[in-house]
Amino acid sequence: MKNLQVAVGIIRNTKKEIFLTQRASTSHMANKWEFPGGKIEAGETALEGLIRELMEETGITVTEAQPIGTASHTYQEVSVTLYFYLVEQWAGEPWGKEGQPQRWIAQTDLKADEFPPANIEMVKRLVKGEL
Repeated sequence: MKNLQVAVGIIRNTKKEIFLTQRASTSHMANKWEFPGGKIEAGETALEGLIRELMEETGITVTEAQPIGTASHTYQEVSVTLYFYLVEQWAGEPWGKEGQPQRWIAQTDLKADEFPPANIEMVKRLVKGEL
């Protein structure tokens, strides 16, 4: 079974709002909301992958990212390991560069069932204010 290593950015502004993007209707876990990020390429660290992916997906330049945990999940056809980073310092304004829907949402208003299963524990920690 294929194992994907994925860097995930939880982009949070000073109002404690989180930037989310929505998965394409044709993709795995279609229409779920997610924290931006993507696959870590060969030879990249998780942080390097995060910086590259957030530039590609949201147009921001990460200036500081704090590692806040990992999560692993096995789906029917693939297993994933997510490396979560809290991103509170960046240059630029995040937007859906790949045409994907986007939104800012209050951290306490996140709903775990709107996310892929691998994200659920992190969403619960955010809602509880643990981060």
